[in-house]
Amino acid sequence: MNRELSTVVETATERTRGGADAPGAPHVHLAHIRFADLDPLNHVNNVRMLTYLEDARISFLQWDAADGDGRLFGGLVVARHEVDYVHPLLLRREPVRVETRVTEVRNASFSLAYEIRDDDRVYVRARSILVGFDLETQGVRRLTDPERAYLHTHLTPDA
Repeated sequence: MNRELSTVVETATERTRGGADAPGAPHVHLAHIRFADLDPLNHVNNVRMLTYLEDARISFLQWDAADGDGRLFGGLVVARHEVDYVHPLLLRREPVRVETRVTEVRNASFSLAYEIRDDDRVYVRARSILVGFDLETQGVRRLTDPERAYLHTHLTPDA
């Protein structure tokens, strides 16, 4: 890995994980439940769970991590979501953790696994496939070396 690429990856990794976690450790995003997130049965609405995943994904990908143009990742689209609702999530004061792991890195795509959880229970398990996307051509693009290097620092294939 060249020096410039190494610096980008180290900076993005430090910002994402605060420098405290071992390689492959999940990225943790705290989701605060709002009253507006509840359905008529007072559970967090299933669609809102996807919003929690989106917030965690944006936090993990560090859209503002600095490379030449001020961000680490280029265009991406979500190609697939799989969501298992394991246990109802109710309104509470304490945030829940959204733990995000990279499970696969390919030439033009990568897979993420998530859990929405607290210390006692898992509420949601989910997976997403994201694909590099070129806005100008409106087509698939290959992931760049810095993108792939960053993702590999978070890779936990057994997740």
